[in-house]
Amino acid sequence: MMRKPNDILLPERAKPAASKSGLTRRAACGLGLAGLAAPQVALGATHKEITWDDLVPPGVPFAEIIGEGDMDELADTWRPIFDENAYKMNTALDGADIKMPGYIIPLETTGDGVTHFILVPYIGACIHVPPPPANQLVLVSSTKPWPVDDLWDAVWVYGKMSIELQSLELGDTGYALQADNVDLYVW
Repeated sequence: MMRKPNDILLPERAKPAASKSGLTRRAACGLGLAGLAAPQVALGATHKEITWDDLVPPGVPFAEIIGEGDMDELADTWRPIFDENAYKMNTALDGADIKMPGYIIPLETTGDGVTHFILVPYIGACIHVPPPPANQLVLVSSTKPWPVDDLWDAVWVYGKMSIELQSLELGDTGYALQADNVDLYVW
């Protein structure tokens, strides 16, 4: 038998041996490395992506401001009076693992960043204009601080949503979210 120059002969002991399951060591290592990436894939797959429209129950129109509202001159805030639709929450989201975009209005900061904030649908909500209705504000608690330098950036927030009406100085929130993660929103 004539050998070609590129033929490589391996002794029997150097050939990859298949295990009882039929997997070679190389295939088993490849599966192990793929398993390391699986939690990242699973994290994205377990959180349902929602929009701000999803916070309003199906069939319910967005809230409207009724009357002029109340001016708090000491806090320099205006609290609008909304119709009853402002306090109608989407019960399908109660207990759901969600992913949603928004902007951060800080409530509590540490030396490492913001840990407690209101997630709002547009930049400046609750600060320079009347706050959105309660079903458009999400109170977020995060164990992972968000950098104070990045407060003007849009973010993705991942976590478990609950319906929890709370009255804060900046406005009424209808939802609470325990954040697993906060990431920069990439356009």
